[in-house]
Amino acid sequence: MGEYLIDGGVPLNGTVKASGNKNAALPCIAAALLTDEPVILRNLPAIEDVQVMLDVYKELGGKAERLQPNVWKLKLSNIKSSCISIGLARKIRASILFAGSLLARTGQAVLPPPGGDVIGRRRLDTHFLVLTELGAKVQTGDAFTFTAKTLKGADIFLDETSVTATENAIMAAVLAKGKTTLTNAASEPHVQDLCRMLVSMGAQIEGIGSNILTINGVAKLSGCDFEIGADFMEVGSFIGLAAVTGGDLYIEGAKVADMRPAKVAFGKLGINWTHEGTTIHVSKKQSMKVNHDIGGMIPKIDDAPWPGFPPDLVSIVIVVATQVKGTVLIHEKMYESRMFFVDKLIAMGARIVLCDPHRAVISGPTKLQGSELISPDIRAGMAMVIAAMCAEGKSTIRNVYQVERGYENLSDRLQSLGAKIVRKA
Repeated sequence: MGEYLIDGGVPLNGTVKASGNKNAALPCIAAALLTDEPVILRNLPAIEDVQVMLDVYKELGGKAERLQPNVWKLKLSNIKSSCISIGLARKIRASILFAGSLLARTGQAVLPPPGGDVIGRRRLDTHFLVLTELGAKVQTGDAFTFTAKTLKGADIFLDETSVTATENAIMAAVLAKGKTTLTNAASEPHVQDLCRMLVSMGAQIEGIGSNILTINGVAKLSGCDFEIGADFMEVGSFIGLAAVTGGDLYIEGAKVADMRPAKVAFGKLGINWTHEGTTIHVSKKQSMKVNHDIGGMIPKIDDAPWPGFPPDLVSIVIVVATQVKGTVLIHEKMYESRMFFVDKLIAMGARIVLCDPHRAVISGPTKLQGSELISPDIRAGMAMVIAAMCAEGKSTIRNVYQVERGYENLSDRLQSLGAKIVRKA
């Protein structure tokens, strides 16, 4: 699964380009099933999760042609199967995203339980709710079987603000008969990208960017040429890297508006940035000091559905907080196992009290020491890379397959910024 050998304590300086948003790329690949015409997707990140989704698309009968780096042409004339193999489904949680598009095109979808990061219970009930409301029948067991003679628009209230359930509902509803209203829908930038792609294909969607979406079903969708937006989680990770290493970093191709929730959280840690157009500049002149709440109270950083602070950046700010003067409470509300990697940071010298599965108190700054680490998931793995980059001495991070599922060509890009990192197979 590969490993990184990192010699820490080196500032990262220079310019790096933001990759395409992984969490937008995956549903957009699934949405390509909704038309017989060619779909061109630009700015697709060259990462494992995207490749797995393309493999699923091809397994179902589609053709995927790489036109140039990060640009793919997808074409599916006839869906030869409505069933995803167990091997592919277990590789990626996003395999569940084919439920909505398969239902809309064939009236059936058979999906084994999806894999993905082990960060606690990740319920699928909301997927079943929205697809049932649209007229599907669901059977559970060794596989999930969805069937529907006809999908019909409905007024749906999602019982949780689930990103992937919202995306499945959207993909099913765009070809359903009549009007669908989704209330308490997720509104993250990747959900917005999916909606904009579908609109470019002829779908009728109103309320993009809000938590109430109105969808008027159409009989057919056309092809499109669509560009995936920048990955704001990756941008946040590079901001964290620049801050903890004392570097001076320019991040090109960012969508600055998507970084506003992160800017509030990083600002509580004394980290700020400027921007010009789509380029973010993280200067080496950072206070790296916790900004107390009014009355000198310890501040809290907590995640929430969009436009709250993204849960995928919680692991990153935990590491950053170890290098900042002062004390902060970080409250991870959405996944009960995402914080369990902090014992590795404690072993490196971090002063962290894990209060419970959801809350940690971090006091800094502390000098971290190089260590032997194993990446458990994408974001915790990236957090370990950041910790190793600012630590004294050498670190080895194993199972970097997990990191590279979400970060394109990471070791080479870090080397270009001056990092002492070597990837070994």
